[in-house]
Amino acid sequence: MAKSETDKSAVIIGAGPAGLTAALELLKLGIPAVVLEADRQVGGIARTVNYKGYLFDIGGHRFFTKWDEVNQIWQEILGNKFLLRPRLSRIYYRKKFFNYPLVARNALFGLGPVESMRILVSYLYSALFPTPKEDNLEEWVSNRFGKRLYQIFFKTYTEKVWGMPCTSIQAEWAAQRIRGLSLKAAVLNALFPGKKPNSKSLIEQFHYPERGPGQMWEMLTERLREAGYPVLMEHSVVKICHEGGRVSSLVARGPGGEERFQGTDFISSMPIRELINALDPAPPGEILEAANGLRYRDFLIVSLVINRKEVSPDNWIYIHDPSVKVGRVQNFKNWSAAMVPDPSKTCLGMEYFVFENDSLWSSPDKDLIELAHREIVQLGLVRSEEVEDGTVVRMPKAYPMYDTGWAERVKTVREYLETHLANLQLVGRNGMHKYNNQDHSMMTALCAARNVAGESHDLWAINTDADYQEERKKGPLDEEPPQG
Repeated sequence: MAKSETDKSAVIIGAGPAGLTAALELLKLGIPAVVLEADRQVGGIARTVNYKGYLFDIGGHRFFTKWDEVNQIWQEILGNKFLLRPRLSRIYYRKKFFNYPLVARNALFGLGPVESMRILVSYLYSALFPTPKEDNLEEWVSNRFGKRLYQIFFKTYTEKVWGMPCTSIQAEWAAQRIRGLSLKAAVLNALFPGKKPNSKSLIEQFHYPERGPGQMWEMLTERLREAGYPVLMEHSVVKICHEGGRVSSLVARGPGGEERFQGTDFISSMPIRELINALDPAPPGEILEAANGLRYRDFLIVSLVINRKEVSPDNWIYIHDPSVKVGRVQNFKNWSAAMVPDPSKTCLGMEYFVFENDSLWSSPDKDLIELAHREIVQLGLVRSEEVEDGTVVRMPKAYPMYDTGWAERVKTVREYLETHLANLQLVGRNGMHKYNNQDHSMMTALCAARNVAGESHDLWAINTDADYQEERKKGPLDEEPPQG
């Protein structure tokens, strides 16, 4: 650990966007830190995978933020490797492609006048007679778009992502992920494309590292190590020791066996469930029960090498077709030309949303590649003989689930930790069990690092994607807690 001019030192769990950002900020503040990462690769879900020179990321990561501090870090680390990219995404429905965001002519001719009229009538009905209490995603979306549009463009894809009915997904998910987007907003955007969109879902450009999101975190890791801030790979935290209301040390299992790491402050981005189960002494039974009740949706991607220069113009395609299991198709070449080693070929990422150890997750890679091969042909995107090769990557705990009772469980754990472990801060997606974007993870980490230096930020009051409709993101000290 780097030499300190203060009596402060930090141990950070996780080398994803949150953990590495916290380490960078501590470096700037002159507070030594060490980062412990259980995996062999930095970046967490924002990593870049390299398969025979074909690069792909786990889900597609746009770099878009209205926090100046976050954008400055991206620019600082990546420099001229930070590309501005056009965005094109479409919805595949009934063997047709629909532009998303909505383009009036495309939607009208694609759905036909009868279906378009049904959508309008349904929207007007929902506007006049909304569901008074929005408990779940179906009610939240239907109130804003109408039931018919919800059934066409939300239900199938959302249920693929979460593996459960939309009526079982809490309304908070929709409020966080698609707030600021409405049918009216989408129509106005379609009719007046020159008007600057308010919703992140409607942006037409985004930044992206030349060699995928992992390039950002790999370059940052190199900078930290050069400055004497260790980032230790394959160091899985197995015990969090605490006494007298504070964490005293962590025990991590690394390649050389178990090691103990001590510090004055601890920042964790590991899943809440794992963190609570690692506490020594163990917390009360009700805290363990709350943590163990938190659920996650897991993810696997089958990347296919296609012997064709151009497959489609899209960055990604949402698959609203119940006859196939794939949920989304990424076209990584259209994110950056550097993602493929051979410009005459294309790499498509077939994304499947799963639960760890279910039938898809447990399937042999060979079977998964055959499934993806079959489905990409069924969708009509490529011919069978064009599929040359493929590989599979599994990512556990990719998405924290907002199922019934999740908020109460997180609140129970949070209150226990704040009361009993004053020098432990939770940051990031899994660290806070928030389905957020990487810029929010980074902002929580920045504020956590500043807290180590003596500032006082409420990390839970830093709003997630719900406030992207603001013209300019305010600083963390100006943030107000989410309403409701």
